[in-house]
Amino acid sequence: MENVEKTIAKQLLDISAVKLNPEHPFTWASGWKSPIYCDNRKMLTYTAERKVVVEAFVEVIKRHFKDVDVIAGVATGAIAWGVLVAEAMNKPFVYVRPKPKDHGTQSQVEGDLKPNQRVVVVEDLISTGTSALSAASAIHHSNAIILGMVAIFSYNFISARRAFEYADIELHTLCNYDSLLEEAVSENYIKAADLDVLKEWRINPSTWGEGL
Repeated sequence: MENVEKTIAKQLLDISAVKLNPEHPFTWASGWKSPIYCDNRKMLTYTAERKVVVEAFVEVIKRHFKDVDVIAGVATGAIAWGVLVAEAMNKPFVYVRPKPKDHGTQSQVEGDLKPNQRVVVVEDLISTGTSALSAASAIHHSNAIILGMVAIFSYNFISARRAFEYADIELHTLCNYDSLLEEAVSENYIKAADLDVLKEWRINPSTWGEGL
């Protein structure tokens, strides 16, 4: 996986899907200030980069979750990735809304998911893990079986790792914050002096940058 981590880190940086700017932080939807902004959906535009991600997902799923029946994508960022993986593996696909829709069947899991089917959930990005674990919970309440989850990128927050451990959900990511920083320094996307700021942010991201 080390070569995959390096390859995908470089792809994210080369197409500016990841932006690093410690001096002028981004503001996330949560209100957190952050020196990094990651948009994995941008890779969907690029055919070669997209192919690398899908093939890596398939390899990870075949290695760790060989008994999978259904691929699920988390709305909205991972719907396209989930469809691509399901197509490559010739598996059924469903997707999970953030919450049940307020009309019609009031479904949260969209598609034909049968009881006791074994599901692998595809996510594009793991930050706090809240949306991913909410999707897993919805699948569980549909009486299906969660084998595990795969994602393109994780910030590797301690709180997120603990949340997945507590939920007893196996998570595999293709790339992570540490690999990204290593590649960013190696390829001169950031200066080595910026590393301290970037590492400090991850320790306590909810309060980092207050007053900026």
